[in-house]
Amino acid sequence: MWEFARKDPRKPVFAAKVAVALALITLLVFLREPSDIVGHSVWAILTVVVVFEFSIGATLSKGLNRGLGTLIAGGLALAVAELAAQTGKYDMVILIISTFIVAFCATLTKLHPKMKPYEYGLRVFLLTFCYVTVSGYNTGKLTATAISRFVLIALGAAVSLAINIGIHPIWAGEDLHNLVAKNFSGVAKSLEGCVDGYLSCMEYERVPSKILTYQASDDPLYSGYREAVEASAQEEALLGFAIWEPPHGPYKMMKYPWKNYNKVGGALRHCSFAVMALHGCILSEIQAPPESRRVFRSELHSVGQEGAKVLRELGQRVKTMTKLSSPYILSEVHFAAEELQKKIDEKSYLLVNTERWEVIPRHQGTSQTQDSSNAADKESKDESPEHAAVDIGSVHKSNSFASNPFLSRVDSSNKFLSRYDSGSMVGGSLKPQSSWPARQSFHSSLPFEGGESRTYESASALSLATFASLLIEFVARLQNLVDAFEELSDKANFKDPVEEPAAVSSERCGFIVRIRNFLRL
Repeated sequence: MWEFARKDPRKPVFAAKVAVALALITLLVFLREPSDIVGHSVWAILTVVVVFEFSIGATLSKGLNRGLGTLIAGGLALAVAELAAQTGKYDMVILIISTFIVAFCATLTKLHPKMKPYEYGLRVFLLTFCYVTVSGYNTGKLTATAISRFVLIALGAAVSLAINIGIHPIWAGEDLHNLVAKNFSGVAKSLEGCVDGYLSCMEYERVPSKILTYQASDDPLYSGYREAVEASAQEEALLGFAIWEPPHGPYKMMKYPWKNYNKVGGALRHCSFAVMALHGCILSEIQAPPESRRVFRSELHSVGQEGAKVLRELGQRVKTMTKLSSPYILSEVHFAAEELQKKIDEKSYLLVNTERWEVIPRHQGTSQTQDSSNAADKESKDESPEHAAVDIGSVHKSNSFASNPFLSRVDSSNKFLSRYDSGSMVGGSLKPQSSWPARQSFHSSLPFEGGESRTYESASALSLATFASLLIEFVARLQNLVDAFEELSDKANFKDPVEEPAAVSSERCGFIVRIRNFLRL
């Protein structure tokens, strides 16, 4: 509990605030007048326990729901009681029928999706209506019961809200802001880790069971994007509370655009799914050969670095509530992606099985059958015989890594493919990828077949193309994230960026300082 309290000091402070509120409300028990209020003081205590939430927005939401539900239920109960009194001996029938109708309508309304934010208010409404009608019928003090209940609930909600705001306030809007800003760095860290791990040909000897069951794990590649993906429910809950909060701190607008934070978080999750797919390439059973990865090493690394740089820049802008200094924040990562695409175009023969390609000589013209075909026939005859057309289903060069095939973790029964949990590893859960398993065939009981080997070699080459295409897809998704951030910065009136000193002046200062240091030596 001590470590739990030290990790987030706001939680023990919140517990202390609840204790103070309950201690103040308990003073009602020791009062003697008015007797109607003191006799029902338990409702004020119950209100503090139920309404006092961690954030101010949640407290306001529950307090208003509880107060409004109590007020409407009390008024409706008084109307039903007056109607029952007019019927004479059939008053019990009227009360039972009205309770059935009110319970049916309130429960059905509560189940409607649009009424989800007011579910607690409908529960309080139903409880108060039944309590007031039954208690008022037994005691004969229907009006007094309704008024005392409403006053005590209002008193408990007022005390809860006053203490929650007056002592170390905790705002749901601020938590939403910090949550969205924090997830940027986690996704950037996962992106860099996935690219670096893939280029260094690292693999899991055993995929941790927590990753397989999508649980929290200490793996940095996994935990970064997982937090961003799982933040959806938390962001929705915080948004529901933040819209109740009054202007405060840096959020001074009356209708602050809290929904735009969810849009930014959604765009970030859209990018996180691409990072999750990149991590899946490292976890996959079919891996590309190291020599093929080295061909694209520079371009892949550049895209990963620039993409992570953009994520960190946007996260810092969200955290400091600052607009972008330049509209061309994606220029560098787009250039890196274009270079990667050019490299793929140049080395595309490394990503497919080229052994089935064959060269077919172009058909030579034989005779001049028509005057309109003379020019085409002459061009065909003058062309050198070395020129050839490449058929779509054939090849003109051999696979560059066919002589040294590499495919890791195809047969899980092989001793070279043993796995173990990442938690038992010293220094991390990754290891250099092993070579082609030393065996005669993919099936231990069958002889080695060349066609089977070439099939898996082709799949291993395509896995590199998959990783590269996913990385380019991640870059394409960044545009949605930038657009969502710019919309948020405009609606929330983020401050303009501070202009940085010119590069020339900094270079001059650095040069003068170096001269002074040299003269001192």
